[in-house]
Amino acid sequence: MIDFTKRQKEIMNILSKHEPITAEQIAEMLGVSKGTLRSDLAVLVMTGQIEAKPKVGYYLSKNMQKQKQQDIWNQTFVKDIQGVAITVKGTTTVNDAVISLFLEDVGTLMVVNDQNELEGIVSRKDLLKVTLGNAQAASMPVQLVMTKQPKVYTIEPEKTAFEAAQMMVYYEVDSLPVVKSAENSQALKVIGRITKTNIVKALIEMGSEA
Repeated sequence: MIDFTKRQKEIMNILSKHEPITAEQIAEMLGVSKGTLRSDLAVLVMTGQIEAKPKVGYYLSKNMQKQKQQDIWNQTFVKDIQGVAITVKGTTTVNDAVISLFLEDVGTLMVVNDQNELEGIVSRKDLLKVTLGNAQAASMPVQLVMTKQPKVYTIEPEKTAFEAAQMMVYYEVDSLPVVKSAENSQALKVIGRITKTNIVKALIEMGSEA
């Protein structure tokens, strides 16, 4: 691994925020002369960290751009982009759960107890299955049709958005309850949820800031 100097690292940091940029502009930001940067820029170009185009300036190489995007991705945590969890109690009827789904415009409800600890989840698919051809379904409690904990896939707020995306793809789910361990208990307290939409919005914001 190449051990770049402090100034070379500063140059790459400037390019990550302001590319494309000319040598004159870099020199002005660093408070040095253009000639002073000549050797640093040459090293960075020769090692493939940056590229240069006449009349355009310097910019990060494609490999460095990918690394930059990956760094941002790995520095974005679930707690930074999570949304509010829509919860119901286990005694909530299927009819009321359906109403909550449509009023809140969500695909999944978190089922919690009085301490806001996760007991399960119920999805549109769960509710559809139980209501088809079942006239009594509307008055059933959701605890009879929900997916029960610990079979629910969850994620902690300190995990990265990348890890959340991996879990959603692997388990083929659209959202994950964001949880933390309850004090003096093995129960999981629901503190939010993260969805594919949250992640897509984060990606769009990353792209606009890149």
